[in-house]
Amino acid sequence: MFHSLSGNDIALFVSVFLACAVEAVEAVTIILAAGTSRDWRSTFQGVISGLVVLAGLIVVLGPSIDKLPKSTLRLMVGGLLLVFGMQWLRKAVLRASGFKALHDEEKIFKDEVAAAQGVARVSRFAVTDWYAFTLSFKGVLLEGLEVVFIVVTFGIIQKGSNPQAFSLAVWAAAIAVVIVAIAGFAIHKPLSRVPENTMKFVVGTLLTSFGIFWGAEGAGATWPHADLSLLAIIPFVLLACFGLITILKARKAKNLPIRKLNLPTFSEPSKDASLPIRYLGGFLFFWYDFIIGDDWRVAAGVVLGFFATHAIGLSGWWLMPVVVALMLVYTLHEATRPAKVAA
Repeated sequence: MFHSLSGNDIALFVSVFLACAVEAVEAVTIILAAGTSRDWRSTFQGVISGLVVLAGLIVVLGPSIDKLPKSTLRLMVGGLLLVFGMQWLRKAVLRASGFKALHDEEKIFKDEVAAAQGVARVSRFAVTDWYAFTLSFKGVLLEGLEVVFIVVTFGIIQKGSNPQAFSLAVWAAAIAVVIVAIAGFAIHKPLSRVPENTMKFVVGTLLTSFGIFWGAEGAGATWPHADLSLLAIIPFVLLACFGLITILKARKAKNLPIRKLNLPTFSEPSKDASLPIRYLGGFLFFWYDFIIGDDWRVAAGVVLGFFATHAIGLSGWWLMPVVVALMLVYTLHEATRPAKVAA
């Protein structure tokens, strides 16, 4: 099926497989919670509806993305991968250093079940339990969007230099989703034993590394050894993260109170707002959260880094790794900075 896989092919396959496995674990947890606490038929109706919407997005957006100029595509995808990757890396570093609780799918499952059991059953259209339908639909759609984004972007960007890249990305995603789904439904409980936090650390590293590589190229830089530069970028990102974990562990050992950050961000509209405002606000909130994430400064730093790289030109390949390292240091320092305690 696949012939003479290169190191970049293997890295692409592993990146897509792990990223999709993480999203699948979270989606399966939500589906199991909806089905076991509410109604399986309505839950599966939500799952199928979510998959249909995702398939429609692939059909509509896939060819459109493929028509974009290569440099524009690399810049856009590199930027999004950097924002996604650094979000995952920051959380992974905070968990590894003890500043953030480990991601616990079993606890999430119990919380979802408890929330679902407290909602009255309402029938709408051909759906017996509307809450179970919407819960599973949103879970599949939200987690699936990231899967679709990763598969389409990884596959299309690499397709020019590697015709089998898109097929590799599709197979990696399909295998990951099937394995997680079978395991989840076979044991009929959340996959709490899956080392999800480790997987997120690895995926965050790979997404960030590919984002640096493609984003810098899209901004006009040329890497000294072309694709082989990834073999230097990935260890660089790993070393930066391990260094930050060591520093933060030392800070954590001092048991100082942590200053709570209040970052300006969009929030979901109040339930008291009118219906059009709720729908518009919810739509804007979803895309802001999906693209920008939990810290707008990361996205701002990425954009400024691309502008600076473009200004330097072909020799500006070194700038984005430096920008990413500085952004990780700055945002993690802010997130764990000791609070001032009154005497």
